[in-house]
Amino acid sequence: MSASHAAGTGAMLPSRPLGRSGVPVTALGFGGAAVAGLYEDVGEEVAAAAVEAAWDVGIRYFDSAPHYGLGLSERRLGAVLRNRPRNEFTLSTKVGRVLEPYEGGGDDRANGFAVPATHRRRWDFSADGIRRSLEDSLSRLGLDQIDLVLLHDPDDHGEQAFREAYPALEELRSQGVVSAIGVGMNQTWMLTRFVEDTDVDAVLCAGRYTLLDQGALKTLLPAAEAAGKSVIVGGVFNSGLLAAPAPGATYNYAAAPDEVVRRALQIRDLTESAGVPLRTAALRFPFSHPAVASVLIGARSADQVRDAATQFHRFLPDHMWEALRAQGLLPIGVPVPETWDV
Repeated sequence: MSASHAAGTGAMLPSRPLGRSGVPVTALGFGGAAVAGLYEDVGEEVAAAAVEAAWDVGIRYFDSAPHYGLGLSERRLGAVLRNRPRNEFTLSTKVGRVLEPYEGGGDDRANGFAVPATHRRRWDFSADGIRRSLEDSLSRLGLDQIDLVLLHDPDDHGEQAFREAYPALEELRSQGVVSAIGVGMNQTWMLTRFVEDTDVDAVLCAGRYTLLDQGALKTLLPAAEAAGKSVIVGGVFNSGLLAAPAPGATYNYAAAPDEVVRRALQIRDLTESAGVPLRTAALRFPFSHPAVASVLIGARSADQVRDAATQFHRFLPDHMWEALRAQGLLPIGVPVPETWDV
C-alpha cells in the first residue's frame, strides 16, 4: 500500500489511486449491500450507525448499487455522506439494472433482500439505460457526483455491455461526469477481457480472491498489474464461511459443501494456533497482490465495522502463511501479504 492515509477519528488507513485515474480508495472500503437488508432486515438507525462508524475508523471509499435493497443502499449511504465534505470520500455505484416502480406488494427476499418489493429490476446495458440508471442513482443518493461507475453483473449481456454500455461509460468519463469507470462481477474471465480490451480504470471482483478461492490469480490479477489497472476485492469471506465456518454456513451465496466447510475449519484451526482469528487472515489475504487497491467489507452494524478495522491492523506472523502452505491449505506460488506498520 502507499504511504498516503485517510484521516479519521480512529486508526489511519492506507489509500491508493485506482489505476491511472487519480481517484483514491482506502484499503478498506464500505460495501453497501448489507445495510440495505441483505438476507435480513437492518433498521434505519443501525444502518446509519454502521456508515458513521466506517467514517470514524478512516474508511473513505463507499460502494453501492441500485440492486442493493432496490435502491435502499444508495439512499442510506447518501443520507450520511451528504453531511461529509464531498472531496474527502470516494463513492462508487453500478449500472445495468434499472429500477421500475412496482405496486404488486410482497418483499424482495427472492433476490436476497429483506425489503418491500417497491420496484422491479430490469436489465438494461444500452447507452440510454446506463445514463438513466446513473441519473436515478444520483437522485437516490442526493449527491451531484459519483466518482466510480461500474457495469454490474453483465454475465448474460456481455456483447451489449462491450458494444453499448462500455462506450457510454467512456463518454461519461471524457465529459467529466464521472472520474473512473469499470466493471463489477463474481467471475474473472469477462473481467479479464475488460481489463485487456478496454480502458477501464478498475474492476470489482467478488469472491474470486480469497483464502478458499484464488481464481483471480490465474489471469485477472496479472492482467490488471500489467495494464496498470486496479482490482477492488469483494466477498473476502465467501459470503460467510470464512467469517464463521460451520456446517450450514453460506459459501458463495449457497449452503457450503461439506468438503469446503472442512477446509475452512482446517484453515481456522491453523490461523488460530498462530494467534490470528480466521476473519483477520481472510480480510488481509487479498493485499498479497499489488493490483489490489481496496477490499470491501460488507458490515451491517457499527460493531462489525469496528471489528473489521481492528482485524486490518493486527500483526500477522509469517509462519502462519508458511504453515498454511505446508498443510496444503494455500497453494505453492500464491503470494501472501507483507506485514505493514500501521
